[in-house]
Amino acid sequence: MYEIFDHTADLGLRIRADDLPQLFEDAGRALFSAIVVNLDGVRPVEEVMFEIEAERCDELLRDWLAELLYVFHLRHLLFSQFEVHIEENKVQGTARGEPLDPARHTIDTEIKAVTYHGLKVERDESGWVAEVIVDI
Repeated sequence: MYEIFDHTADLGLRIRADDLPQLFEDAGRALFSAIVVNLDGVRPVEEVMFEIEAERCDELLRDWLAELLYVFHLRHLLFSQFEVHIEENKVQGTARGEPLDPARHTIDTEIKAVTYHGLKVERDESGWVAEVIVDI
């Protein structure tokens, strides 16, 4: 589950999940749901694999989202499905989607970067929660 909230000139993503891999998967969906109007219309026809390491869990999430955004900007790929495996300080993830097609996809928000500002990943009594601010 995720929600998007306004944050001054930026946009915030708040993600909740039962476990850490689901948190990262939902964070990917949250990011792309902010980018494209109808995320469910993005077909999973191309697959990109990622392997990311970081010292802390919050940095790992930020780097995961930054890599997804980088590939979007570089290759104009919209992602709608995510599969993540996490071991210690490493994420191995797969993102599936398709090239941006202006006839089928409407861009909602231009996201420039995933920031460290207000970055949070923590466990609470109901599972995991993360907050990420993106620069728009």
